[in-house]
Amino acid sequence: MSSASPEPPETSEPPPAQRYAGTETKLGTTGVAYRRVDSPEAERATLAWWDTDADTYHAQHGAFLGEADFVWCPEGVREVDVRLLGGAETLPGADVLEIGCGSAPCARWLTAQGARVVALDLSAGMLRHATAAAERTGLSPALLQANAEHLPLASGSFDIACSAFGALPFVPSAETVFAEVARVLRPGGRWVFSVTHPMRWIFSDDPGPTGLTAVESYFDRTPYVEQDAAGAATYVEYHRTLGDWIRALNATGLRLVDLIEPEWPAGHDRVWGQWSPLRGKYFPGTAIFCTERAD
Repeated sequence: MSSASPEPPETSEPPPAQRYAGTETKLGTTGVAYRRVDSPEAERATLAWWDTDADTYHAQHGAFLGEADFVWCPEGVREVDVRLLGGAETLPGADVLEIGCGSAPCARWLTAQGARVVALDLSAGMLRHATAAAERTGLSPALLQANAEHLPLASGSFDIACSAFGALPFVPSAETVFAEVARVLRPGGRWVFSVTHPMRWIFSDDPGPTGLTAVESYFDRTPYVEQDAAGAATYVEYHRTLGDWIRALNATGLRLVDLIEPEWPAGHDRVWGQWSPLRGKYFPGTAIFCTERAD
C-alpha cells in the first residue's frame, strides 16, 4: 500500500457545510444531536427540510438527474443499463409506484417506457418541481403527496414499486414502509430501492481525506438529528445495518433477490455531498436492494 496521502477530490458542488447552510439557517438549525425521534416529529422535520431545500437541491443536482432519466445513485447507475425493474419485457403497461420521488425524473422515465406510474413524495416543494418538469417534457405520471408509512393506495394495485434514495432514510420504521409496499404490490411484485450504504454511517460526510477515517460505531442505531434552539428536529436521518434491512424485508413478506453495491466507475469525477471518487475507491456508497413479494 502506498504511504502517500490521498488527494482530495475535485468537487463539482460546495462542501456539505456550505451546501446546506442556507436551508439550515431558514429552519433555525442550531446544533446536532443523536436521540430518538418518533414518526410525527420525523415527518414534520422531513417535510420542512425538503420544502425548504427543494430549489437549492434542484439547482445543484437537476442536470445530473435529468428531466426524464432513472438514476439509482450518485455513482451514476442507470435503470436503462441495469434493468432492475425488468426493462422492455416488463415495463410497458405495468403499474408502477415510486416512493420518495422528489421531482420525479425516474417516474417520467418510467412513463416514457409505457408504464402507468404513481409518483409519491411527502414534500410539496419537491412535487412542485415535478409538476413543472411534467409540463416541460409532456411526461405526466400521477403525482401524490403522502407519507411512505401510510400509502393511500389500494391493496394489490401495483406490479412494481421502486425508490431511488427516497423516503426510507427519513422514517423511523423500515418495517412499516415495507409492510405498506407489500400490501400494495400484487403477488410476485418487484420492490427495488437504493439507500446510502450502511457502512457510510461510520464515516463523516467529508468527501475528502478526512472522510476516510471511521468516527462512529456501525452498530449505533441512534438517529442523527439536527435541531433548533428549542430542541425540535429540523432534519432526521436513521441508520440501519445491512442485517437490519434484510430482517425488515423478511418480516414483511419480501424476498431479497439481489443486493448491489456499485463500484465507483472509471472516469466519473463528480462529487455529490459525501460521494466522491476518492471515497468510492475504498468503500461503497450505495446499496441497492432487489426484492420480490412472496406469492
